[in-house]
Amino acid sequence: MSEQQDEKAEQSVGEFTLAGPLSSTPPDALAHPVPEPDDVWQLPNGFAHVFYGEGNKGITRPVIMADGFYLGKSDLKWLYAGLNGDFPFLSELRRRGRDVILLGFDERSASILDNAETAMAAIMRTIAEQMGSAPLTVGGFSMGGMVTRYALAKLEQQQVDHRARVYFSYDSPHRGAVIPVGLQAFSHFIPVPNPFARQMNSPAARQMLWRHYDPKSGKIGIAPERTEFLRKLEEVGGWPRMPRIFALANGRGDGTGLAIPPGETAMKVERIYPGTTFYAQAQGKDVIVAELKRRFPPAEKTVTTNDFPELDGAPGGTLRSYGILGDMLKKFGARVDLRHEEICFVPAVSAVAIRDIDRQKDLYANIDDLDPSESEFDDFICSSTTTEHAAVTEELCGWLLDRLPD
Repeated sequence: MSEQQDEKAEQSVGEFTLAGPLSSTPPDALAHPVPEPDDVWQLPNGFAHVFYGEGNKGITRPVIMADGFYLGKSDLKWLYAGLNGDFPFLSELRRRGRDVILLGFDERSASILDNAETAMAAIMRTIAEQMGSAPLTVGGFSMGGMVTRYALAKLEQQQVDHRARVYFSYDSPHRGAVIPVGLQAFSHFIPVPNPFARQMNSPAARQMLWRHYDPKSGKIGIAPERTEFLRKLEEVGGWPRMPRIFALANGRGDGTGLAIPPGETAMKVERIYPGTTFYAQAQGKDVIVAELKRRFPPAEKTVTTNDFPELDGAPGGTLRSYGILGDMLKKFGARVDLRHEEICFVPAVSAVAIRDIDRQKDLYANIDDLDPSESEFDDFICSSTTTEHAAVTEELCGWLLDRLPD
């Protein structure tokens, strides 16, 4: 390629976002038929699609499920397909007479606190339109579990009877999610504004990420937005108290994660961003996690961490973090040596709220050997095998179906 083409390529590689299976594939690739909703609601900061259960003439036994984190507006058609794919979760809910209410957001990367207003409005509209008095089930996938957690707790603080008797979160990062800080830094190393950088620096990312790379200061730490969000959660009691609260984790519960040796090269790039290298997170002081290099304009940056546990291979729901970036780099002509395309995104201990993820021994804790009462949840399940973040599996969904209220 010419230098002009190389420069254009370097500028273009940020035209993507990191996402799991529920939101990463465009809707024109739908593999499963999606029915038309029985009703569509416009809500503050969002909207909902309503699908009645079999034999129901209106909302009777509602299950409200919130969309997760991504950039831009929710696509509820694609969300339905994703939730009804390898395991037909929504079809099974409706077969059992449950009404499915999918909750979407005008901006999925907006503040969790703002999108919780959408969830609160959806809950109140459900109650207003419901036929009979069957209890509600309310929850969400990934960030959606955080949104609905806050919404229910805030309604309780306001002494509003939300009538939910089950709250669930599906691989939600209650103790924090993980995007390698080297990847976060790379999004801002790209010399033009780009979607990847907007996603990494979005309000929701700053609230959910365990550690955040600040593009203005170059510092790595707990984002102020996360501190404020956790404070707001505490103000409303931390959790809803009226429903039973359940957690589902895509990571394993036996302390086994991915085989990713700490300090090993995860991905190395040539031709564009030549010499840029990402390393699997290792423990210790001044640990190099990324060496960033570009030609247009010339720049180099070394990203280091201090006292991080070995996050990339931790037990948890995975994301193709390096794989997604590697795909984009190859699309624009890079030669990519990709050794670890999938890494941990939501550690299992975070998804079931049983340990913080600051320390190695907690991050890799054998959850199966812990007293379940140490979790903040009434009950939880970890996947028997490592699965992709928010992947809908028969094992996890079957467990939840068995615990829905009558």
